[in-house]
Amino acid sequence: MNTETNQEPVLELKNLRKSFGDNVVLNGFNLKLYKGESLVVMGKSGSGKSVMIKCLVGLMQADSGSIRIKGQDITVLGRQELDLLRTEIGFLFQGSALYDSMTVRENLYFPLRRHSDKIDGLENAEKLIREALANVGLEHAIDLMPAELSGGMQRRVALARALILKPKIMLYDEPTTGLDPITAKEIIQLMRDIQETYGTSSLIITHDVDCARVIANRMILLVDGINYAGGTFKELIQSNDPKVKAFFK
Repeated sequence: MNTETNQEPVLELKNLRKSFGDNVVLNGFNLKLYKGESLVVMGKSGSGKSVMIKCLVGLMQADSGSIRIKGQDITVLGRQELDLLRTEIGFLFQGSALYDSMTVRENLYFPLRRHSDKIDGLENAEKLIREALANVGLEHAIDLMPAELSGGMQRRVALARALILKPKIMLYDEPTTGLDPITAKEIIQLMRDIQETYGTSSLIITHDVDCARVIANRMILLVDGINYAGGTFKELIQSNDPKVKAFFK
């Protein structure tokens, strides 16, 4: 991993602003994600973490600022160009967001169907589905329904679905929320394994200090709508700044 300042970031948020009436959520937030790194953004509840990632994936529109992915400003792209760029981004939603009426196989086939140019017929689709499930240790669950899976298994299936198009960038929104401590550790280790297997650049939104400690190459602390502090986990946990120390109590 290389985070030298002369390296071109694969993802960059610049001066991002978002308000809801008088409530300013993002107030000029900046972020750069570099190739092959795991960048953790931590913030307290209501700090704007989820708003930021929703703006990033196009579920919400920022009031101002730019969002560049692989050098392209997504705020000015047409629908076709944006859809093509999105195939290079995997997104693990908070709570997994599986389709309840679909089997595990059908959940994983859904993104392949939307991007049929990425596959060569149903036979190859089946191969990709089984490969993605193998990477999260759930080959045996292919014909099960989401309701038949534990919370941890659902999170693994959602991760397999996010990975099936072999994205270059992975976005994780609170990946350990709602999981017991043992399952959370398993998901964190799986995220590390995926980083090595796929060579992805990962942006992890979390308030889980243990998750940040294990997985972060670099961290940003989101306070009052801005990137208040940044550095490695070790650097930040040793800070004497009261606002920084509050994250690690």
